[in-house]
Amino acid sequence: MRIILNIIIKEFLQLKRDPKLFGVIFIAPILQLILLGYAATMDVNTIHFSILDRDKTTTSRQFIEKFTKSGYFTEEANVNNYKEAENLIDKGKTILTLVIPKDFEKDINRKLTAKVQAIFDGSNGNETSIAAGYVQGIVASYSNKLLLDVQNKSEKKIQNLSTINPEIRIWYNPELKTRKFMVPSILGLLLMVITIILMSMAVVKEREIGTLEQVIVTPIKPIQLIIGKLVPFIIVGFIDIILVLSVMVFWFDIGIRGDFFFLLFSSLLFVLSTLGLGLLISTISKTQQQAMMVAQFAVMMPMIYLSGFTFPIENMPQIIQYITYLIPLRYFITILRSVILKGTGFVELLPQVGMLFFLGVVILTASILNFRKRLN
Repeated sequence: MRIILNIIIKEFLQLKRDPKLFGVIFIAPILQLILLGYAATMDVNTIHFSILDRDKTTTSRQFIEKFTKSGYFTEEANVNNYKEAENLIDKGKTILTLVIPKDFEKDINRKLTAKVQAIFDGSNGNETSIAAGYVQGIVASYSNKLLLDVQNKSEKKIQNLSTINPEIRIWYNPELKTRKFMVPSILGLLLMVITIILMSMAVVKEREIGTLEQVIVTPIKPIQLIIGKLVPFIIVGFIDIILVLSVMVFWFDIGIRGDFFFLLFSSLLFVLSTLGLGLLISTISKTQQQAMMVAQFAVMMPMIYLSGFTFPIENMPQIIQYITYLIPLRYFITILRSVILKGTGFVELLPQVGMLFFLGVVILTASILNFRKRLN
């Protein structure tokens, strides 16, 4: 019992001697709790949608206003054809296209069934399910209003009344399976965890056992040492990508609709930023335990919370949304879901690829410069 007590005392004394570890244990969880309190919500409060109004009448505009004034739907564009609607969905700007057919007003005035088509992006099953429920609720409310208006104008009960029948079409994930939405994102999560932890732990481990100092005194240049450290983990990362993609395709039966080599290229850009973060962690950590704590609580968990992996970014407060622009995992998850589920190409994902490249270069460059400074 005394031995256990001594070990407990030793751990507290070690914590007291290490201010960085103290901050990771106590300050980082507080910051994460604040972020999670704002970001962790599965409610869908903002649904970006486009409108294909082929009727262009007073009645169709009144029907559209039911959506825009509901507080849930945000109109992004009025499109002229299905191709424009598809482009908006592929680029991630909308998840819904509301199609109002020609003679919509005439059918209602003739007390016939008026059909409305709702096309959803099913790559996010949870958000699409909730949005579909909102659409059906608004349509039902509008139909009831038409019924009351006709009954108020008539002295007797009308048997044949006009109604609206929504026709639901869901693209990319018709079954609305959460697995299809989550599995591609797990690829990004696994790649982030493996590369950051391996990179940070490997360097710190060498510093602990003294081999890093032995290498420093040799004629090896710092840049050679850095490249020699980075390349093996890039290879390990790509092996993990192939393994995870194989499981996704052959076990979960989720095919890759887009370009496989574009997916690998995007993964390389993402690895640049994660290896840079791992290298940065190694320069500020003295022990493997400290490196692990910093990687988990100060880097990886905030990236998971703010990347859109679980919680929709558009539902977060505006200031939190601004912070997410600095998260490489945000752009990589968008690329993964778009390429794997939608078959989206390089042109549509150019903004995400550009930001991923920019963040990767900045993070890796800053980490290399800091690491070289420590070596010197």
